[in-house]
Amino acid sequence: MANTAAKEAASDGLQDRVVSISRVAKVVKGGRRFSFSALVVVGDGKSKVGFGVGKAGEVPDAIKKASEQAKKSMISVPQVKGTLPYEVDGRFGASQVRMYPAKAGKGVIAGGAVRMIVELAGLHDIVCKVHGSKNHHNVVRATVDGLKQLRTAAQIAKIRDMDVSNIQQMRHESSQTETK
Repeated sequence: MANTAAKEAASDGLQDRVVSISRVAKVVKGGRRFSFSALVVVGDGKSKVGFGVGKAGEVPDAIKKASEQAKKSMISVPQVKGTLPYEVDGRFGASQVRMYPAKAGKGVIAGGAVRMIVELAGLHDIVCKVHGSKNHHNVVRATVDGLKQLRTAAQIAKIRDMDVSNIQQMRHESSQTETK
């Protein structure tokens, strides 16, 4: 099993990490039927990341299903020098994940599921804080929600029908007035 996962990761350049595995039960007439649910995060370590949930009678099958779903739901994460272009909040359910850009050399300051996602997305310097529910599923979805909101300066300039230099100039002017 481990060898096949390593071969798959080497063939398409994707890494996958299991966030959580839980045993779930379905109550039927004769008692309980147990199966396993797996939450998996997949990324290329450069700019793409995705997550998936799989459920099966055995753990390896659940992980495989989740990993296949994660590969289908991958998103691209814009980066500026290994960090976020600006701070962002992601929300899902009762979870809120706040992500802040950090200076070079700061490293990844994030806990649990958020750390896995940002590392697989290729972010090297970032500070994150989870507020509200710490449920793995909600935290993963909130983090991905926050990363989906990110845009590059070029994308924002295109939406606003402006030049990229004007967008960057506006950002620097607003940050200087806040510090005064």
